[in-house]
Amino acid sequence: MKQILQNMGNGETSLITSPNPKNKSGHLLISSSVSLISVGTERMLVDFGKASLIEKARKQPEKVKMVLDKVKTDGLLTTVDAVRSKLAQPLPLGYCHVGKVKGIGKGVKDFAKGDRVVSNGPHADLVRVAKNLCAKIPDNVDDESAAFTVLASIGLQGIRLANPTLGESVVVIGAGLIGLLTTQLLIANGCRVLAIDFDENKLQLAKFFGAQTCNPSLGEDPVTQGLSFSRGKGVDAVLITASTDSSDPVSQAANMSRKRGRIVLVGVTGLELNRSEFYQKELSFQVSCSYGPGRYDDSYEEQGNDYPLGFVRWTEQRNFVAILDMLSAGKLNVESLISHKFLFEDALSAYETLANNKEALGILLQYKADSPVETLDYVELNDNTCSDKSKPIVGFIGAGNYASRILIPAFKAANAQLHTIATSGGINSVIHGKNNGFYQATTDTKAMLENGDINTIAIVTQHNSHAEFVSKALKEGKNVFVEKPLAINQQQLDLVKKAYENQPSEHKGRLLVGFNRRFAPQVIKMKALLSGVKQPKSIIMTMNAGKIPAEHWTQDNEVGGGRIIGEACHFIDLMRFLVGEEITSIQAQRMGCSQSMEIVEDKAAIMLGFADGSFGTIHYLANGAASFPKERIEVFTDGKVLQLDNFRKLMGFGFKGFKKMNLWQQDKGQKACVASFMLSITNATASPIPVAEIFEVAQVTLDVAKILREQS
Repeated sequence: MKQILQNMGNGETSLITSPNPKNKSGHLLISSSVSLISVGTERMLVDFGKASLIEKARKQPEKVKMVLDKVKTDGLLTTVDAVRSKLAQPLPLGYCHVGKVKGIGKGVKDFAKGDRVVSNGPHADLVRVAKNLCAKIPDNVDDESAAFTVLASIGLQGIRLANPTLGESVVVIGAGLIGLLTTQLLIANGCRVLAIDFDENKLQLAKFFGAQTCNPSLGEDPVTQGLSFSRGKGVDAVLITASTDSSDPVSQAANMSRKRGRIVLVGVTGLELNRSEFYQKELSFQVSCSYGPGRYDDSYEEQGNDYPLGFVRWTEQRNFVAILDMLSAGKLNVESLISHKFLFEDALSAYETLANNKEALGILLQYKADSPVETLDYVELNDNTCSDKSKPIVGFIGAGNYASRILIPAFKAANAQLHTIATSGGINSVIHGKNNGFYQATTDTKAMLENGDINTIAIVTQHNSHAEFVSKALKEGKNVFVEKPLAINQQQLDLVKKAYENQPSEHKGRLLVGFNRRFAPQVIKMKALLSGVKQPKSIIMTMNAGKIPAEHWTQDNEVGGGRIIGEACHFIDLMRFLVGEEITSIQAQRMGCSQSMEIVEDKAAIMLGFADGSFGTIHYLANGAASFPKERIEVFTDGKVLQLDNFRKLMGFGFKGFKKMNLWQQDKGQKACVASFMLSITNATASPIPVAEIFEVAQVTLDVAKILREQS
């Protein structure tokens, strides 16, 4: 498979080869025919990628505040590393796609192999798209025309929000692709339309479609023209489809509108609003979200749960169908919007045109007709240097943000021989595999697990998949490193225990969960200081976890297991390590139910008792301030106190010869954790964390979650 990516760090646009994506439930595999470059959006992304760091900051001031907050809590060096890593992650380009269905995932009923469909898939010769983001193409609509469907749906959603009626006067500010499509849809709806743009060629197209026009570059005043167009009464609605940093379009829209007129922002503009311009007329202003209800709703887009038609008449998919019906009926002219055509293999030339030709309008990428997409289960990335079987030869499952930014570099730093990296989509495995020296990338996880050349597996996937991958890897006799949690329910934990216990003694693999905090240098120092203390310990751990949306996958008990299982397990393990004794009692209390909070489980206190009389409380709180330290650990024992803030500042009180240990850069022990695991394999020694402790912590974590969920 080939796909176009945009590097947001250095601005490079590239066409890469990756393994074909594996289909999954509720999705379609689509072999591409045509895709349309969204000139406005994709030019903006390319320009942003080429901009300097300062220019990037100016374009996204809200992100600057987030960065500054992170500097306060995590330190400058850690923050800089995180920002650079984020920018270095290439972004797939494109969302206007046409092709033929090649494969159908479980649960998909309304499509068949060979169907021609539109989708919001990227520019690639094979795409995997959720069923609710696809629609069948009528027989009398050709592929090139259908490629405009998704883009036109963006304009259609803006129109639905403006809710124009027959005979109303509507202004479209910005006559780019979306603006010209919006103009046609409004005219088909029986509206009078005034199109405003600085490009006379685009305005001539708008005039051809039946609109009146205004060109400010010729000295024509938009407000004067709008009022004249409305016969002096003020226009009924304004749709802003322009892309500009200026707030002028919004001000102009307000000044040309009638009392209680409607303004809908479809494009991107500055939003410095003048209250007086809106106040006296009681104007409504709304920002349109992409191509309709369902956008950015994981339940709709990824899980395939449709909204009831009686309550949500127009969803993303239904808007696609409406546009296709318009094309089928000949009510939408897109042929005149096509300015350039390129073969997909020449896509980089298409993006040069996009960058250098400001008059470019509809740029189509054409894929070879009916040519089968090459079936690639893996792609070789680098020379195979994984030759020393006595040392760890590693296969990675997962290449998300944490894997690519933290774990893969940690394995690389520990001199692991990186063999294969597997993802279901294929793209991330190629990007991060090539950058980090992996031999190959694959989408065939099963084959990687069965590969006899690989003796160690690292699992960094969504939480609900951990136990299954761990069990399969153990059955293959592999050493296994799995990012927490080990399991998200009792059945999964029992499965892993059984797989571990049933390993043949001659091929018994090590098992390590990524409880990195016990390997942090300051925690090691704390452990050493506490080793000479014979009295029980009292520990307070305060986790200022921060709020994340209720719809985030980690909050889903069936996918992420919830934040207590998915994240608090770190601190249960850390407390177990600092005390060094078995956990003998568990108590927990979460915040009471409240109408103001959708999630209360992530605001909880966990109290653990230990065999030596020690006890500790973990305050896992998602309702604190971001400026407060994210992780604070305090240990009280024998007239002494240790306090660790954010794995940067450690202070000792009452310890002879020790007062503080501060770090320039936050260190949560990820590199040391991986290095210890690699060393245990190389030296044929026991895993760094005894497996009994791993299973103990996993069981306690599940028990804590159960206690919290049973509270009313």
